[in-house]
Amino acid sequence: MTFEQHARSFGAAADAYERGRPGYPSAAVEWLLPDDAGLVVDVGAGTGKFTRTLVGHARSVTAVEPDAEMRARFTAAVPDVRVVDGSGEAIPLDDGSADAVTFAQAWHWVDPARGTAEVARVLRPGGVLGLVWNVRDETRPWSARLSALVQQPESRVMDHGAPVVGAPFADGGYERFRWVHEQERSAFLDMVASRSYVIVRPDDERAALLAAVQRLLDQDPDTAGRDTVPVEYTTHVHRYVRP
Repeated sequence: MTFEQHARSFGAAADAYERGRPGYPSAAVEWLLPDDAGLVVDVGAGTGKFTRTLVGHARSVTAVEPDAEMRARFTAAVPDVRVVDGSGEAIPLDDGSADAVTFAQAWHWVDPARGTAEVARVLRPGGVLGLVWNVRDETRPWSARLSALVQQPESRVMDHGAPVVGAPFADGGYERFRWVHEQERSAFLDMVASRSYVIVRPDDERAALLAAVQRLLDQDPDTAGRDTVPVEYTTHVHRYVRP
């Protein structure tokens, strides 16, 4: 599978994405956004997981999402927020119109040179570019075994520690937020099913993988016999200011 096929795969699993993907801690948004933010643009918004956290922290929020299925699921989940067709390389907003542009779980799908230039065009001087990733904590043995089981090729491009960002943005700020997402087993399986490297597999391989994940939950001492799965995350947040 090509990088482009992985990047454009999510619409096929929009419902699983909505049911299974975690949200984001409010503290991450509070640290990221500029004071008295007017318009915040959430690019690669998916079904609105990060967008929902932005609401209430800015006077206006607009979501940008390239996949039609994901936009439809977004509208059902976040009906009060405008969502438009676009991408990190083509944001359909006026020059200098935004106080912040965010990419949550999305910057690794963007061409960094084109994306940086497009964000700089849309941001006002002093505006903020925010790059955000939820990363599952693998210090728990069951979580490490899960990663070995699913073999995440996506992780090779998801450089949440040192993302590539070009001019005019200089070195930015960085903060981490640790938290626990408690979710039902079915939702946890949806989280696995919503990953691009799972979506693009043939049906039989995908079913076999999800069955193996279910067995892991049934057998591991940390998760066996539990109705819910406590998933520990670290939210990595990078903040850059447009000169």
